[in-house]
Amino acid sequence: MFLLSYISPYNVPFPNQYRSVSASHGSKNEHLRDSNSTADQPINSTTVGNWLQRCSNVREIREVHAVAVKRLKDRLVFVNNNLISMYVKFGDLAAARKVFDDMSERNVVSWTAMLNGYHRHGIDYEALRLFIEFVNNGFRGNVQTYACVLNLCGRSFDNELGRQLHACVIKSRLSNLILDCTILQFYSRCGDLDSAYEVFDRMQERDVIAWTTMITACSQHGRGYDTFAMLSQMLYDGVDPNEFTVCSVLNACGEEKELIFGEQLHNIVIKKAYDLDVYVATSLVDLYAKCGKIEKSRTIFDGMRRKNVITWSTIIAGYARNGLGGEAISLFRTMKRLKMFANSLTMVSILRACGLIRSVSTGKEVHAQIFKNFSPSNIFVGSALVWLYCKCGDYASASKVLEYLPDKDVVSWTAMISGCARLGHEYEALEYLKEMLSKGVEPNPFTYSSVLKACAKLENINQGKLIHSSINKSPALSNVFVGSALVHMYSKCGHLSEAAQVFESMPERNLVSWKAMIVAYAKNGQCGEALKLVYRMQAEGIGVDDYILSTVLTACGDFKWNNESSSEHCLQS
Repeated sequence: MFLLSYISPYNVPFPNQYRSVSASHGSKNEHLRDSNSTADQPINSTTVGNWLQRCSNVREIREVHAVAVKRLKDRLVFVNNNLISMYVKFGDLAAARKVFDDMSERNVVSWTAMLNGYHRHGIDYEALRLFIEFVNNGFRGNVQTYACVLNLCGRSFDNELGRQLHACVIKSRLSNLILDCTILQFYSRCGDLDSAYEVFDRMQERDVIAWTTMITACSQHGRGYDTFAMLSQMLYDGVDPNEFTVCSVLNACGEEKELIFGEQLHNIVIKKAYDLDVYVATSLVDLYAKCGKIEKSRTIFDGMRRKNVITWSTIIAGYARNGLGGEAISLFRTMKRLKMFANSLTMVSILRACGLIRSVSTGKEVHAQIFKNFSPSNIFVGSALVWLYCKCGDYASASKVLEYLPDKDVVSWTAMISGCARLGHEYEALEYLKEMLSKGVEPNPFTYSSVLKACAKLENINQGKLIHSSINKSPALSNVFVGSALVHMYSKCGHLSEAAQVFESMPERNLVSWKAMIVAYAKNGQCGEALKLVYRMQAEGIGVDDYILSTVLTACGDFKWNNESSSEHCLQS
């Protein structure tokens, strides 16, 4: 710890009353046992500092502390600083704070030691209160102070305070590698990658931690190809990646389905023996599962000497993601037999697996374990339970789970709304949307798509138009699935002109969009418009599937498929 640098490395013996304590802690302090009595020897702050440095538990610190209080007439600031530091190190924050509060004189190190204690033990609110007091007392932070408080800002996603601190760092011209990496991490945690890039580009020195921080930020925020570019530049600059770098890049490979690059990286991992690291091996399991190579994923899993709960959760999630719910449930049962603790990710994955095979009985068994072992406020597990019961057609259970969720987010509301739309509870889907909006939760594109399907089934054009009005004010307007749902809703309600207007204004169209519009024309007797769109669809390189052909043929009678005339129809349209 940086505070210990204030202690001079003299070989000073413990006083007599500490010999028994020292002896009980092994050979480390054996050379102190034969020291002469220090009862009549003068002691100074350096001596106390050295005694503190040798302490191995809170009891020893308290004994040294008692001697310091009794025999040091004037305790220097650095003795108190080291008392705070050592109490913090061994987890006695109350004692550390008492030393701090009793100090007649404090310097920046005193404040930073106490801040670091609160930060280390996760008492963020108290750390931020102390920092405000620090500023109000006219102190200016050092590198360690700013690193500590920026870490707090990153952990609490306090973007505003973090930016102000960064401005203070720049103004004070403070800089070192640790502080720069902390600033990088702060911006990446707050999702501001542009600012992180600016900080990174200005760094005069970059070590593997700096590169890994930036690579991890890109990977975690879904910028996979930026991750690959950063790795390439890192290697070009002669910096070797470590296990943490490799984990982040493997994660990006999985998200981007870059199997070939992932396999190349796997070969490097084997050569460097990184695959012995449980986190790297787990990342490989995840990579192959996400790329659809579940057999390869399982081979790596089975070959791992050590597995943790993340490893088990990853392989279970992999099977669930690949539609192999039965295998996922089987692994979950094996995990239970081995007395492995399941975390929230495990539970979400196994609930997904139960939903895939419509195993409501297993789902209820898992639900009972969740009720026993997890907080009812876990929004991820709660949303997965809502999805499971909707998937299995148990509307009553899904509704009950949602009701008892204390903090509902867009995912939990959307799981319920989409479930209602799928299970034929269209009126309830609309009611849940109203309740969701009344709670101030903003719908996402999937929410809008689901509730528009409900409107289409009910042929409720008025409610559909109200939802369309809300969509026009949100980023969801440009989403291809929302656009397709709007086309389907208007066409089902018989409003073809509005459907066509939405279709033509869509910045991107997929097969569902084309299908919705063509089928709408065909079923409403507008065969000429339907045929035009079929030819236009083919001209734009989108395959016309059997459903579209059969619908058009059924509605419009036989027509001659003429590739040459497709260009003419496209021009006419």
